[in-house]
Amino acid sequence: MDRVELRGLKARGYHGVFPKEREEGQTFIVDLVLGLDTRPAAADDDLTKTVHYGVVAEEVVAVVEGEPVNLIETLAERIARACLAHDGVDEVEVRVHKPDAPITVPFDDVTVTIIRSRA
Repeated sequence: MDRVELRGLKARGYHGVFPKEREEGQTFIVDLVLGLDTRPAAADDDLTKTVHYGVVAEEVVAVVEGEPVNLIETLAERIARACLAHDGVDEVEVRVHKPDAPITVPFDDVTVTIIRSRA
């Protein structure tokens, strides 16, 4: 299986369990690895035979900016569903970063990573 990767998609969302997160929002960063067969597109040099990663990026940002959820696990699941809705995408790895998570000790990042497939 071939891979198309998008790294560092940024969007402001209002996800979290604390009122401050829901009121003020924060930046979320999303990394994606889309698993698909790129041979048909490469053979014909045809965008319609692969995933349009620009469209995927816009859809992922819309999910992050959309309806708030409590958990980034839920957000990751919604993003995975949006990616798998594209013809030809057989698998997706989604990593959601929450660099401004409300943690009381110094840290660099909080992430949740999920892998989903059509099977």
